Amino acid sequence: MLATSWFLAVLAILLAWPVPILLAKAKWSGRSPFSALILWQAIALAGGLSMIGAMLIFGMVPLGNTLLAGVRQIFLLMLGRERLPDFGFWNVFALSAAGLLSAHLVFTLILTYIRIRSQRRRHRELLNLLSSPASSEPGTLVINHQTPVAYCLPGGSRSVTVLSDSLMELLQPTELRAVLIHESAHLTQRHHLLLWAFAAWRSALPWLPTSQLAQGSVNALIEMMADDAALVSVDRGTLVRAIALVATGTAPDAGPSRTPDPTATVPGEEPQLTSARIGRLIHPQPELSPAVRLAVITLAALLLAAPTALLLVPTAL
Repeated sequence: MLATSWFLAVLAILLAWPVPILLAKAKWSGRSPFSALILWQAIALAGGLSMIGAMLIFGMVPLGNTLLAGVRQIFLLMLGRERLPDFGFWNVFALSAAGLLSAHLVFTLILTYIRIRSQRRRHRELLNLLSSPASSEPGTLVINHQTPVAYCLPGGSRSVTVLSDSLMELLQPTELRAVLIHESAHLTQRHHLLLWAFAAWRSALPWLPTSQLAQGSVNALIEMMADDAALVSVDRGTLVRAIALVATGTAPDAGPSRTPDPTATVPGEEPQLTSARIGRLIHPQPELSPAVRLAVITLAALLLAAPTALLLVPTAL
């Protein structure tokens, strides 16, 4: 079991430091946001599982040669059918750390969910007072605001898209359609659940590059996925103008020699993300081939399967 514990520890370090840094810098992610998003989720889950599993297996060494054997021994100890084996200081420390880290992650996930729900409830109450339904767009609310604003507020059957009246005055009908499709994609693809999970991960372990880089990268990827959903119904030029209008209130020249103003941003969105989204649309790159996308998803599955198998399947390591 010691070899398994050390293997999981090394895997946890790799998934916590160099791997997320490399993925965050990868140029191919914009060519297949869905595949990159799957890989980010696998890295986060496999990293947490490896971190906890390494400490858990190391702590259970006195109880048997596999994790399952150790769990069985603990169950027998609780029933009084076995005598307590001799635990060293580091075994007790590792078991305690594994338990505390697991509880911390679960507690942070629940606390983040409660905080987000509370914020959304207060936000919805304010919208009920300050907004009015859009006459031509069901599920859309309009607020009186001089800044161009467009966002969605998840809530199951009560999910809504919020637009400012100043933005609606700027948008042409096709541009308004692009914005609405983009925001609808966030809701139908349940992007808020991913953001909740990665926000909790960052709150729980803010010192890890995985948690720091993942939240920004995942946010960029879901914006690109929503852009791709809008491209099914509108052309690139229309979508570029819509993004720029939401960001700045002015439309850029979508010609190949022009780049967007890097200081322009929508409320809550980093300027670099707005620039990357528009640049991706102005200078489109070919999508990753099916074989490469399959390879990325297979890698994600293997990353998640490795620590799971080492924890659950009896091994001689």
